[in-house]
Amino acid sequence: MSDLLTLKGDYVHLLPIGLEHVDALLEAADEDRSTFTYAPVPWDKATMTAYVEKAVAKRESGEQHPFVTWSTEADRVVGSTRFYDLDPWDWTVLYPGSEEHQRHGRPDSASIGYTWLSPAAQQTPINTEAKLLMFDHAFAEWDVWRTRIQTDRRNRRSRAAIERLGCSLDGVLRADMPGADGTVRDTAVYSMLASEWPIHRPRLVARLARPDDQ
Repeated sequence: MSDLLTLKGDYVHLLPIGLEHVDALLEAADEDRSTFTYAPVPWDKATMTAYVEKAVAKRESGEQHPFVTWSTEADRVVGSTRFYDLDPWDWTVLYPGSEEHQRHGRPDSASIGYTWLSPAAQQTPINTEAKLLMFDHAFAEWDVWRTRIQTDRRNRRSRAAIERLGCSLDGVLRADMPGADGTVRDTAVYSMLASEWPIHRPRLVARLARPDDQ
């Protein structure tokens, strides 16, 4: 597992998800489910096992990089997040044979999502640093043009957190997918551009220096 993508900060480590994490993830998900109204968080051993198995399959197919979110302070798993929609664009029509536009396995754009945290980890530096680590990797290592984050349009807490990162609202996709509450959800789509990240990154670093200001 050492060759799988791992991201480490001071407050959080993003570790490759595996079946060995099922019980720890379930413990985090069972703390208080009142904040998961709009997030599809597994609720028992069977659903969590299926969730992890599907995440691992997506990783093995090269489609996603799913993580468990490890709190260094609490010394335990407190949730999960991942990279998905890793999209290498087709430049061949415009630049046939051009090496400059060959990505060599790197995406042109990426999405960050499937994010949920136990209530004890919410509104702490954990989410801020996790996003900082993921944005840094996407923009510095993959050299993507855009990173996207999506959420249920009704999820005001999630939308406020995304906006605090500096992401801009691209729009709302109506009747986009099943909602976690059994309805058909509208999805609010946000993004951060490569040209914007150098502006917003120092703000996130400064926020991490103020742990109570999350």
